[in-house]
Amino acid sequence: MWQAYHSVSSIDEALALLAEHGRTARIVAGGTDLIIELERGQHPQLQVIIDITRVPGLDDITLENGSITLGPLVTHNHVVGSQLIRDQAIPLAQASWEVGAPQIRNRATIAGNLITASPANDTITPLIALGAEITLQSNRGQRRLRLEDFYSGFRQTVLQPDELLRAIHIPALSEDERGIFLKLGLRRAQAISVVDAAVVLTLHADGSVSEARIALGSVAPTIVRVPPAEDFLRGKKLTPAVIAKAARIAGDAPTPIDDVRGSAEYRSELIKVLLAKALRRLAADELDLGLPAHPPMLWGSQAGRVACGLPEPIVHQPDTPIESRVNGIDVRITSGQQKSLLHWLRDDVKLPGTKEGCAEGECGACTVFLDDVAVMACMVHAPRAHGAEVVTIEGLQNGDDLHPIQQAFIDAAAVQCGYCTPGFLMAGAKLLDEIPQPDTEQINLSVSGNLCRCTGYYKIIEAFHQASARKLQAEKG
Repeated sequence: MWQAYHSVSSIDEALALLAEHGRTARIVAGGTDLIIELERGQHPQLQVIIDITRVPGLDDITLENGSITLGPLVTHNHVVGSQLIRDQAIPLAQASWEVGAPQIRNRATIAGNLITASPANDTITPLIALGAEITLQSNRGQRRLRLEDFYSGFRQTVLQPDELLRAIHIPALSEDERGIFLKLGLRRAQAISVVDAAVVLTLHADGSVSEARIALGSVAPTIVRVPPAEDFLRGKKLTPAVIAKAARIAGDAPTPIDDVRGSAEYRSELIKVLLAKALRRLAADELDLGLPAHPPMLWGSQAGRVACGLPEPIVHQPDTPIESRVNGIDVRITSGQQKSLLHWLRDDVKLPGTKEGCAEGECGACTVFLDDVAVMACMVHAPRAHGAEVVTIEGLQNGDDLHPIQQAFIDAAAVQCGYCTPGFLMAGAKLLDEIPQPDTEQINLSVSGNLCRCTGYYKIIEAFHQASARKLQAEKG
């Protein structure tokens, strides 16, 4: 387990720590993968964690000279909520929407997704199809390379121990370009890709293809391109026959992996199906399918952005007190520094309302608000609460008055065993702050990261509608 947790106030501080500690240090932006791996006893060499999550300006999405730049703290929800990305890099927005649930998308960063380097990580595929490049930075300087060249093998990159991923650069789609991302998982939400595909085409005025880029994920140790299918499409119009042949060529090109999510033979067929579907949608200009116009983010009044940075860096040793404001009360806890935020709240702050269901971001029972953003507490390091505002289920009601979502759960009988209820209530409260009158689809999407094994969800959804009406009535007086 780590020996020092550094919350830095600048990139220069992070780079200095990387230069000093090398392979024994890791950067935390979202940290959603790292904290689970540490809980499992992985990374025995890790001694220093460098948390950059409160450095201002690292969550910007900008456009300059036809290139979109993402900072290292840009989350999946930032991408989903960016009109710039939707307009000029739509495959990345579609892929980001497929990642996890709102609470996870509020923490997990695009940069972290790239560095984890799993071939099933959804955002790598569209970025490679879009021709993205990345900037790596250390105290020795910067270097820029194609994202395709960043990967050297299964979960392996060329990132040096003293480097961090400073920026992601995406060529903005021009008026004659079209792009799309599609995936197949084994469930509707929080699914790891069995196969995913991203296609970016440049079209002539007559509709024929002048350039094609096809990337496939979860079919090989790394994300792969399909040059034979790309070459075949050039100079041709997207007729049914051309689409069918291109799909066959793509399905025959790679040698897919064979694992618990699908056999190699199954993946070969899926490649054909997904690519044909993608090309048909591009031909019909159906680009926004699967991306809601107004999705629930659960990210608070600052839209999940770093509102103000730390005035100075903070170093937590295993015995350094964590000073936080929890449910409106200042606390100073001298234990639990190496725990997750979930276990720190339950064991050390003595607030057991937040539940552990899965401990890996799958069930949502541990949902809390961290600096006004809904997150999975099991996927946050406890020292991140230092100097932060945390709200748990115990702090949801106002004095003796229950929150409208709490009262609605009682009135609608939306509780059976009750174990999952705190997570649903926290997601519901944040949803109603964001969208006072959500429709059923928005309610469903807001709790896509919350699992219930008892109620069948009907009463829960009914409670959300009742809470919305109750809150609206209370605001009218």
